Parts: sequence; C-alpha cells; structure tokens
Amino acid sequence: MTGRLSIDLFTTLDGVAQAPGSPDEDREGGFEYGGWQAPLLDDLAGEQVGQGIERMDALLLGRKTYDIFAAYWPRQLDGVDSPIARKFDAIPKYVASRAGLDLPWRGSHLLGSDLPAAIAELRERHADIHVIGSVDFSRTLVREGLFDVLNLWVHPVVVGSGKRLFPDDGVPVGLTLLEPPVASEKGTVLLRYGPGGPVRTGDMDAPNRGV
Repeated sequence: MTGRLSIDLFTTLDGVAQAPGSPDEDREGGFEYGGWQAPLLDDLAGEQVGQGIERMDALLLGRKTYDIFAAYWPRQLDGVDSPIARKFDAIPKYVASRAGLDLPWRGSHLLGSDLPAAIAELRERHADIHVIGSVDFSRTLVREGLFDVLNLWVHPVVVGSGKRLFPDDGVPVGLTLLEPPVASEKGTVLLRYGPGGPVRTGDMDAPNRGV
C-alpha cells in the first residue's frame, strides 16, 4: 500500500498563504502582514493541526520553509515540552530544491531532481507524508497532481497581495471535497480536498447542467 501525501496550508480569505506565523517570516515582495494568523488561533484549529502532525511519519518542505523550520524547531527542544518539536525531530525531513544545500537539521535529506519519481519513492517508504506551508513547492505539487489531500485552513482576514497557492496565472485544477468543512470559534474553516480531475464547465440554462 502506497503512502498518502497531504499539503497543509494556512491561507487568508483572499487566498494568501505567505508568512502566517510572524512578521519576519517572509517579507519577499514587500509583504507587510507577516503573522496574520496569530490573532486567529484557537483550540479547535490547534487540535486539527496537532492531529495531522501526530499521524505524519515524514515531513516534506520547500527550501524557504525548511530554512525557517530548521532555525526554529530544534531550539524548542531545550527545556520546553513541545510535542511538535519532538515529532519533527524524530521523523525524516525531505527538502525540495534545485540547488545543493547545507541541511543542518537532524534527519534531513535532499529530494531527488526527478520530482514524480522522488514522490513515488517517498510514498513507498512512508505512510503519511505532509507538506507544510512551502507555497511555491505546493503549487508545483497541485499543478502536477502529486498530492492526495489538500488541507486548507482559511482564515477570516483579507490582506490583498501576497503569495497564493492559486495565482492568477495558475493552471486550472479540479478538486473534490473529502469531508464536510469544520469551522473554529474564531471563524477559521478547514477545507479538505482531493484531486478532482479536469475543470468542468456547463450552461446554467441547459437541461443537463455541468455536463
């Protein structure tokens, strides 16, 4: 049985997934709203994220997100009981990058250059692989259909410009809702999608709509 690859993304209502965690996380493009997620965290959203992290047995990241995680999570192991830090420390970490990298985080590995082959190999090796953040890399996975689950935590805030999973010049992608949405107390909604095949069009006035 092959493993499952899930993409976990925190987005604003207008689809921006850039720098949810802190002001200096990613200022590329002059982004001024880093840390937009922090005021909207609540227990339910935290439980949803925690459940996914508890089940995963491999972490797959883009280059920028790897650098952010590698600079932060190992430091949380010192004198603090952090289940997330302990989990990330224990499982293999894979990094997607076209360039050679210094990978200081324990258990880190560079993903092969043939992305479909590398993903297939990871599926054979692991049961539950998660991509967290990594907007550019996630965009590639969605475009190429190299994912099983897309977890979108959509937050009730609009920031305008910023990095999006689905940019204006992106390719058409059909998705299938895997389960009913879940809303948190502060208005964050978890939407869990799977690949849905080609985008379909139809005529609202036609007898067989959506065909």
